[in-house]
Amino acid sequence: VHFLLIGLALFVLYGRVASEGADSRTIEVNSARVDEMVRQFQAVWHRPPMASELQGLVDSYVHDEVMYREGLAMGLDADDPVIKRRVRQKLDVISEEIGNQQAPTDAELDAYLTKNADAFRQPPILSFEQVFFSGDAPAAEVERQSREALAKLNEGAQVASVGQASMLPATVSSMPADLVAREFGEEFAKRLESLPLNAWHGPIASGMGAHLVRITGRQPAALPPLADIRPKVLREWENDRRERNRAEVYQGMLKNYTVVIAPDMPVTVTKP
Repeated sequence: VHFLLIGLALFVLYGRVASEGADSRTIEVNSARVDEMVRQFQAVWHRPPMASELQGLVDSYVHDEVMYREGLAMGLDADDPVIKRRVRQKLDVISEEIGNQQAPTDAELDAYLTKNADAFRQPPILSFEQVFFSGDAPAAEVERQSREALAKLNEGAQVASVGQASMLPATVSSMPADLVAREFGEEFAKRLESLPLNAWHGPIASGMGAHLVRITGRQPAALPPLADIRPKVLREWENDRRERNRAEVYQGMLKNYTVVIAPDMPVTVTKP
């Protein structure tokens, strides 16, 4: 971490020294700059620029440089929230990518998976039948109809002979609980995770009405092995690494500042 902070400090120092020592009245359009203009043009238009278009690109670059430098000389960048945000974003990117870029081993990813098991655990898998009663009717009527239908089903009545027609599936096979929640609602899905199997239950409310439900199969929530979800674990591990790098660099910088907050303000600054 110390070497990373030293490197970042040298980067900032170089920027200051270079800007102070450079001739602010000289705008250099070298071959590397022109090549970059051509590459950007080709990426958009899928062809190289014509001579007149290339001249326009150079003129635009020189115009932007003149206006930018004159604006800096006038102090127009001072206390500008847009400029501050952009500089912060660029420094965040630098901070995220500082450090060891070596790919993690499977042992490291497996340890990360175990530590963050809740983020990778797959939801229960549910299979069930449901009979629907529309919520458009008065609540007392929906309750009466569903109770009568429940008694008939327990006596052996056919599913098709009770309930009301709807666009909802009468039979659901092997659907993850989070998708059940998306289709029927969170509370409905939670009830189905604990109901006994192979018996009719209800009425169970959803955002659309009431349901009688018979659970025909249920697989508990499970943490998959690394081999099955390695790309996802790797992506989250890399995101976590970038967040840690950014936080460590910021905390190292914060040590160099004294933050003074008005004594009557109910806030403070998190110290490293």
